[in-house]
Amino acid sequence: MLIISKKDVTFLNNTNLKKLLNEYERKRIQEENDLQYRKNELYNSYPRLQEIDNELSSLAISTAKELIKKNNKEILNNLNTSIENLKNEKKDLLFSIGKDYSYLTPNYECPLCKDTGYITNNYETKMCNCLKQKLFNIEYNKSNFSNLENQNFSTFDSTVYSSIVDKVKFGSDKSPRENIEIIKQISLNFINNFDDLNEKNLLFTGNIGLGKTFLSSCIANEILKKQKTVLYQTAPIMLDSIIDYRFGKNSTNIYNNILDVDLLIIDDLGTECINNMKFTELFNIINTRLLNQNNKATKTIISTNLSIQNLFNSYDERIVSRLIGNYNICRFYGEDLRFKLRK
Repeated sequence: MLIISKKDVTFLNNTNLKKLLNEYERKRIQEENDLQYRKNELYNSYPRLQEIDNELSSLAISTAKELIKKNNKEILNNLNTSIENLKNEKKDLLFSIGKDYSYLTPNYECPLCKDTGYITNNYETKMCNCLKQKLFNIEYNKSNFSNLENQNFSTFDSTVYSSIVDKVKFGSDKSPRENIEIIKQISLNFINNFDDLNEKNLLFTGNIGLGKTFLSSCIANEILKKQKTVLYQTAPIMLDSIIDYRFGKNSTNIYNNILDVDLLIIDDLGTECINNMKFTELFNIINTRLLNQNNKATKTIISTNLSIQNLFNSYDERIVSRLIGNYNICRFYGEDLRFKLRK
């Protein structure tokens, strides 16, 4: 009996989900057909390959039976040795005809779920992150990222920032270029240590046009490569959507998705029309994700044009204290890059 995780019930009976699952099935069937074609092609020319695959299948069944019986380890060791020898022979034979070992294995888009959209572990079936992300992309307009493909670390150029130190203007003894390089390194550490529960979240502060959203996109790209889910929301849209959901005006349970997504990016904090209800919702989001109640690292990046002092002036002390204590604060400064890049 398969048990669907409660967190995934949000997506059940969803038209977009049904469409995606149909796409997954078509893709999976197509790959199975392609694989069979590749096998037949080589089996006809190299019969020994088919013999090896048949022997491997037989040995796999024998190994499974021995594991169930829990018989002596010597038999299992002999079976494993035979399997390894056959795999090496197959690899050598494929190499001799200019083929990689993977040529006779399925080329799944997602190796974790094998393009089924679901992963089963300990009798519990959970939606794979690849399917969750595709749903986010559809339901939230490609997770609200625009031009994500071109916003990555390969296009990150710190030389567009000034190398001149202006302590009077920027309040720092580091140039904007030195500063952005430090922030870049903090961001890379964030990516590399993403699954570490002790790794702090990121708070990007600074005026508009300094690359906060661009750097958020760079990070998002790298996190997606780790088979994680990413959701980008501006603060006004996110809070309005939650309020609409609370009052039954929005059928999409954005709240659960916000709490569960691996990386949540909240942009433009401070531009929303705030009230006590929105204060409460914002605090609950920040606090719940900090508690990692889903037994996994749920990280958050918050971007704002407000200074730390202005955050204290605008928000409840509980919210700002969570940010100060649990976020690496990265202050962006320099000339507005939008005007500089147009010249």
